[in-house]
Amino acid sequence: MSTAASTTTTFAVTGMTCGCCVGKVRDKVGSIPGVTEVSVDLEGGTVTVEGGGPVERETVAAAVERAGFRLAD
Repeated sequence: MSTAASTTTTFAVTGMTCGCCVGKVRDKVGSIPGVTEVSVDLEGGTVTVEGGGPVERETVAAAVERAGFRLAD
């Protein structure tokens, strides 16, 4: 029996200004299938995503955009 390796990736997010922003990003990114943990750093402007395997940047970008923000280039 094999299990997929866990991955952790951090993305820069633009436009977050408050705790409400953090909650929106955490909720949307946390709803991505395969994501096991989400950590949002308001001061650093980042979202760290842990998953049972790789989580594609495009998938995270779409979730962040649904929350009203964008990933930095």
